[in-house]
Amino acid sequence: MHDFHTHFIPEEVSQWLEEQKDAVKADWRKTDANKTFLTVNGKWGFELKDSFTNYERYQEDQKQAGVTYPVISPVPQLFLYELPTEITRELVSVYNQSLAQLVQSDNKLSAFATVSLSSPELAAEQLRSAMNNGLIGAIIGPNANGRMLTDPYFTPFFEEADRLGSILFIHPLLCEDPRLKKRKMPNLIGVPWETTVCAADILLSGMLDKYLNIKFLLAHGGGFLPYQIGRLNKGFSQWPEVSSVLQASPEEYLKRFWYDSVLWHPQALDFLIKTVGENQVVPGSDFPFDLCVWPPEKKANKGSSYLIGHDQERKNIEIK
Repeated sequence: MHDFHTHFIPEEVSQWLEEQKDAVKADWRKTDANKTFLTVNGKWGFELKDSFTNYERYQEDQKQAGVTYPVISPVPQLFLYELPTEITRELVSVYNQSLAQLVQSDNKLSAFATVSLSSPELAAEQLRSAMNNGLIGAIIGPNANGRMLTDPYFTPFFEEADRLGSILFIHPLLCEDPRLKKRKMPNLIGVPWETTVCAADILLSGMLDKYLNIKFLLAHGGGFLPYQIGRLNKGFSQWPEVSSVLQASPEEYLKRFWYDSVLWHPQALDFLIKTVGENQVVPGSDFPFDLCVWPPEKKANKGSSYLIGHDQERKNIEIK
């Protein structure tokens, strides 16, 4: 079974964080329970569990859960889009090279790159280099420095991703809406809301008709979008401002995204599979974050071969 949504921090990245802790405002704090929490640039602290940094422990946990083919993503806390390009460029290089080494040493492992998304031309170069080194695409945030992904500013990146036939895993950061400061709401509802806004914007923009070779994978079951698609359909039938941009109904575009199964609720997952088709939903866990689905849902495994390729050997394809 695949697990398309896992996170890991290689040793080289941990060392880089130590060396650059002042530049990236990295802060490690221990609690009374002897747990370590990492915060970078003052945002989104998380428990730095052993499975995040110890690859043997990561492998052992995946094996015990019945996962035979995990896919590693960089942690979104290290996107660092808001920091100077020279910082993200260096981190991207370290992170992607480290993941490429893991992938090249294990034919039952794939990984997503990270990119300097706030510098689209550089991000395009980084994506091409990463895929040449065996990575299957990139994990990206739902926006960068206040720009939505449909902004023409990002055209160089998406054109290259389309040329390469990349998988782009859209993974949200914590929502910074000031109304969501309490009760863990920035994570509980803010995270899926960020995915919802991003995916709806992509869908309604006609972007899915422009970049036919990109496989957009949405984290956490697509946020709230699949469960409100009827409202978008109604707007499509009612308002020319919506229908004139699109070649099909919003529900048809919904089936062009891929989705992980990180929903924590069997009926919600069943609805997603029924709505978009079982080929578009892949197993994921969000391991090893606190809110992970562990082990991942086996019922979503059919979509794996459609997303990563039937031969599971995309990592060996030379991209020129």
